[in-house]
Amino acid sequence: MIKKITFLGMFSISILSVAQQKISIIPSVGYAWRIAKTPSNMPKDTRDYIKGLKSGVNFDVSAYYNLSGNINLGLKYSNYSASSDGRISVRDNNTGQTITGNVSTKDHISFFGPAFMFSNFNEESNHKLYYDIALGVISYTTKTGNVKGTGSNLGLDANVAYQYALSKYFFIGPKIGFTAGTLSKMKFNGTTVDFGDDEKEGLSRVSLSAAATFRF
Repeated sequence: MIKKITFLGMFSISILSVAQQKISIIPSVGYAWRIAKTPSNMPKDTRDYIKGLKSGVNFDVSAYYNLSGNINLGLKYSNYSASSDGRISVRDNNTGQTITGNVSTKDHISFFGPAFMFSNFNEESNHKLYYDIALGVISYTTKTGNVKGTGSNLGLDANVAYQYALSKYFFIGPKIGFTAGTLSKMKFNGTTVDFGDDEKEGLSRVSLSAAATFRF
């Protein structure tokens, strides 16, 4: 009887150990830079204001299930946040006059979609590498004073990371990411505005983050 109980206990631990290698939760936090070009014909104060919105905090989290070997499928969510206070100048097309004023803007760019990851998480080495790619919905929210703009489109999110295994259940290390997306139209306080080819809102950014992997 004791041998049977010992065998069942060892078998249960073995099954649990296998299950713990199937799921990977990977959160990361760092900094990101939007790469869309700023028009060169803008006044300096306006360019400085826009520059403040082109870098900010980048956070993402993904969850993967290991199908077999190095192949993993899951979901990814990411969020970029930036804010800027400044003084901008806008030309009124009706009067021809230039209007100048102080403004404060908060931007958020989010992404959510299914993802694929290739990793060596199941190998014996303490040096872990992975890359992932996801296709989904990229959304943009910007608010300046009482004006709120929103828009969404198809987007892409890809990352490459190196991590060191502190244990078989926890890895940590640096990650480089790229998120891509463009908006051809947005809603401002409920009114839809279509952008011309030279006016599209570029949401693409690169990021540098610290990523941790929790394995279950």
